[in-house]
Amino acid sequence: MASGSVPGQDHQSSQRKSKRSLCRMEELSTLMDLRGIEGKEEIDRLYGSVDGLLGRLRTSATEGLAGNIEDIDRRKRKFGSNTIPPKKPKSFLRLIFEALQDVTLIILEVAALISLGLSFYKPAGSERPTTGGVHDEGESEAGWIEGTAILLSVICVVMVTAFNDWSKEKQFRGLQSRIEQDQTFTVLRAGQIVDIKISEIVVGDILQIKYGDMLPTDGILIQGNDLKIDESSLTGESDHVKKNENDPMILSGTHVMEGSGKMVVTAVGVSSQAGKIFVLLGAEDVEQKKEVKDMTPRNQKKSSGEENLLNKQEEGDSVEMQPKAGEVEKKTHFTKKEKSVLQGKLTQLTVQIGKAGLFMSVLTVLILIIRFAISTFAVEKVPWNDACAPFYVQFLVKFFIIGVTVLVVAVPEGLPLAVTISLAYSVKKMMTDNNLVRHLDACETMGNATAICSDKTGTLTMNRMAVVQCYFAGHYHLKLPSPDFFPTHTVDLLLKGIAVNCAYTTKIMPPEKEGGLPRQAGNKTECALLGFAIDLHRDYEAIRRQFPEESFYKVYTFNSVRKSMSTVLRNEDGSYTMFTKGASEIVLNKCCKIVSSGGEVKAFRQVDSKAVVNSVIEPMASEGLRTICLAYKDFPASADEPDWDNEGQILSDLTCLCIVGIEDPVRPEVPEAIRRCQRAGITVRMVTGDNISTARAIANKCGILNPGDDFLCMEGKEFNQKIRNKHGEIEQKRIDEIWPKLRVLARSSPTDKHTLVKGIIDSKALDQRQVVAVTGDGTNDGPALKKADVGFAMGIAGTDVAKEASDIILTDDNFSSIVKAVKWGRNVYDAISKFLQFQLTVNVVAVIVAFTGACITQDSPLKAVQMLWVNLIMDTFASLALATEPPTDSLLLRKPYGRNKPLISRTMTKNILGHAIYQLVIIFTLLFTGEHMFDIDSGRDAPLHAPPSVHYTIVFNVFVLMQIFNEINARKIHGERNVFKGVHKNPIFCGVIMGTVVVQIIIVQVGGKPFSCVPLSLEQWLWCVFYGFGSLLWGQVVTSVPTRILPFLKSGRQDTQRDAIPDDQTEPQEDDFEIDHSEMERKNSRVLSCRSVRRIKSQMQVVNSFRDNVCPFESLESPKSRSSIHNFQTHQELGTINEGPSSRSPNPPSAPPSSPPSALPSGTPSTSPSRIYRIEKLKNTFKKAINT
Repeated sequence: MASGSVPGQDHQSSQRKSKRSLCRMEELSTLMDLRGIEGKEEIDRLYGSVDGLLGRLRTSATEGLAGNIEDIDRRKRKFGSNTIPPKKPKSFLRLIFEALQDVTLIILEVAALISLGLSFYKPAGSERPTTGGVHDEGESEAGWIEGTAILLSVICVVMVTAFNDWSKEKQFRGLQSRIEQDQTFTVLRAGQIVDIKISEIVVGDILQIKYGDMLPTDGILIQGNDLKIDESSLTGESDHVKKNENDPMILSGTHVMEGSGKMVVTAVGVSSQAGKIFVLLGAEDVEQKKEVKDMTPRNQKKSSGEENLLNKQEEGDSVEMQPKAGEVEKKTHFTKKEKSVLQGKLTQLTVQIGKAGLFMSVLTVLILIIRFAISTFAVEKVPWNDACAPFYVQFLVKFFIIGVTVLVVAVPEGLPLAVTISLAYSVKKMMTDNNLVRHLDACETMGNATAICSDKTGTLTMNRMAVVQCYFAGHYHLKLPSPDFFPTHTVDLLLKGIAVNCAYTTKIMPPEKEGGLPRQAGNKTECALLGFAIDLHRDYEAIRRQFPEESFYKVYTFNSVRKSMSTVLRNEDGSYTMFTKGASEIVLNKCCKIVSSGGEVKAFRQVDSKAVVNSVIEPMASEGLRTICLAYKDFPASADEPDWDNEGQILSDLTCLCIVGIEDPVRPEVPEAIRRCQRAGITVRMVTGDNISTARAIANKCGILNPGDDFLCMEGKEFNQKIRNKHGEIEQKRIDEIWPKLRVLARSSPTDKHTLVKGIIDSKALDQRQVVAVTGDGTNDGPALKKADVGFAMGIAGTDVAKEASDIILTDDNFSSIVKAVKWGRNVYDAISKFLQFQLTVNVVAVIVAFTGACITQDSPLKAVQMLWVNLIMDTFASLALATEPPTDSLLLRKPYGRNKPLISRTMTKNILGHAIYQLVIIFTLLFTGEHMFDIDSGRDAPLHAPPSVHYTIVFNVFVLMQIFNEINARKIHGERNVFKGVHKNPIFCGVIMGTVVVQIIIVQVGGKPFSCVPLSLEQWLWCVFYGFGSLLWGQVVTSVPTRILPFLKSGRQDTQRDAIPDDQTEPQEDDFEIDHSEMERKNSRVLSCRSVRRIKSQMQVVNSFRDNVCPFESLESPKSRSSIHNFQTHQELGTINEGPSSRSPNPPSAPPSSPPSALPSGTPSTSPSRIYRIEKLKNTFKKAINT
């Protein structure tokens, strides 16, 4: 019941009533610590009533604040602003310290320090052993250079890592700031309802709260309509709290689950309940930090309000007191999500590569130590000398450093960086495609989506509604007639019901530009009804001024259970009038009377109701119109006071006023977007609250359903009956029998949507688990959005609860934006695959070269500093270049990868091994015969501190150049030949390649001892470039090798349960969507050849069919034609003959039956039987040729 407001009270009267000064912030903050009846009693004690509080706050329930800048600034100074001071972000030094915690870098640091210390240690009277070659007397003075170079390289890697983390945090803070800046709330200022930023709300503001809002401040309820609040985020109690004059205390961070109303703001920012939690957590410095990981798994989302608040505070954002600031997941029973598809695969791959790298590094060190010991003490017979122990230790440190560098190169620590860069880049670009990503890994998860459960209104349709048909006063109008056609008093009653029984925040506003369409604000269905009132030449605003919200006696707000909304007005004579609107068939079933053509009220029986459904509602719904029934009920003053809490009794015996058909046109881009989804292997399902006829009509228009499809459309009630056993329990096997063919779920509740989504995700009917995306806009859609792999909330029509539960917010509420998200998600997956193909090629080659070289020459051809440079190329530069490739439309021409498909495809494995073979051949050729090829001194078997050699410099230079050119090859991972296609669209890639080449030239020409390099001549450089460029040429050779002829690359696959599930619904297996463009080229040429041959054969059959000696049954010989239902239905007489034994006889009867086929129409001219059969033969042959 509406409570606590005095109509007509304005700002000036409030000030006159209050002689006392403005409230103090401490006084209000203490007041908001109270709950329930205690809060009401304290308000009465301090202020006399809620009106007294309004007076002390210098505000008005009907006018709000005046809104002048001086008053707003004064209130901000006195009571504070509605923001939380951000926690200071991590300093660059802190990020450097964290980067230094990497285990491999610590090992390198220790090894470098030991090497550096031993290089300066010179025991008296000792000689250095000369194992490994001739010793240069001047080399001992240069021993410190290698250790120093390693330390400098480590510092370089640490600085790059810290800078990346700093940039990443800055970008994430910017993204969060963007989300927060978009948050607004509806307030009443100067008598006008306006939307302002949440940070601009001040104490004394009058907020309009409604279903779905998440409250940004503390406040006191002024007037409420059936208002229920979920306070579980602060109290932990899951039951909804009913707010009225006995419990007016409203807290920030809570959710409006039902109803609407007004509240006056009493506490903002750090003074509010959510703000106090922020301050408390900040003071205690709780160490539950939300680290800015390379990927943020959603399965680690917090389930308590304090943790959510802490996370936002720790991110260093300028947090506003809004839904995101103090809120929590609505229920703690939301199931935590498993790792994303890409995250799970990356984790598994990283562990496998790490184990292999560790094994190779340990093996390398052991072989080096054993070979050194055998060579020194067994072969060269060098006696043990304690004075030489430091030199032996130097050799051991050198071997240790070689082993660590092998580990550094083998471990793909650049993977997280590549993932982060790719995701951050994609998220930034997705903003321009109307996708606001709230959780990073939702971006790549969307690329693996196999199913989308979409709402209808606003997502598939334009969400600009208008009444186009109506059943009013006993007549069904396909077009809206003139208002003079209807009885005046009936129109007035209808207008009154529309005006007061729609949210007052819903209104029709003038167009922004002259000649444009009127603007619709608020609920679009209600906007259509208000537009209907305007079409009847009536002013709904005048009715609203006559009946302000404060005068409502009772409001039954719309929810998913009622599927209707009712407003009760108290008349001057003490009677009541209730106006109801809602789903047509539901409200119509509650009507016992109807307004007739003359405006009189007559009885409305059950048979009449069925007639209206069949003759009015069904035709409207079949055209895709949403049907709404408008009704009313009078409660006479002479009767007893109704029991307003007995909804079943109150919402019965209604009088039907009107049934309207509301058109919501399908967005023009949606049918093509759905076709693209279907081509991409994604099943689109519509889950809507509309009736099944409307839903089916819209599904046909969108392309979700097509003529001839064998798919299911059912209502939520039928769905629930089929998935439950006799005990009422949901069984997964029952769901598995329905969901593969289900395309439309109508008259569904949010619970039905959650059940469907959970059933699809938990299904084991297929080998691969489905990856499901869901759209939602209502508060009750939260569980389904949480359960889905990717939840899409509507940015325009969506409630704050839905947005918080979602992973991505569609800022334009458009289904085509979801398709763009799919494309970006697949691009992320491919970008990581490109990086993996490049990095693993380098890993394989570098590890084998280091290991083999160390075992044969007792030294690695690639020094530690050189390895670190290669590692830098692989990690930072390659991830930056390959992770920023823009998406292409070809990404939507393949099936989803799925959860079980290996991250490294067979084509990628072929590319990795193929390029590794080329690089190893070149490197080993240069390593063991390079001195002869270039007529230079050999660099093998050099002493411990020998100077750099031209030989090993060429090996290093060729190795790096091959990686640079192979980076271009890595742009294509599906066997495409043109690796340069689209390269001009990625300036980052071009810049990285050019920058890497320039740095490599500097390292070789002026790097000197720190990089173990000597300057090369122009001729030597040209040869190095030639060998590097050979990677591109070799890439064409590798592409030409069909993947299918390499059996060792094939992975095992298991059969899917295709018997129970249609082919188009089965998860594509690995072989089904393994892309190899070189094979596709050869396959296309074979297909063209086969088509040509078949066309020639078909043409020959057409010619031969005119010959008398051709068997009339020849074209029916194939099993396909024998089993063709179409052929039997079209030519039943041929089907009958075909079933006889003569159809398979090599010598069929020379004479046809004596009578012509009965299927010929009557009146057909007399024709010879052979001629008839030749005609039928010709028709069938042409049909077969066309099908072929």
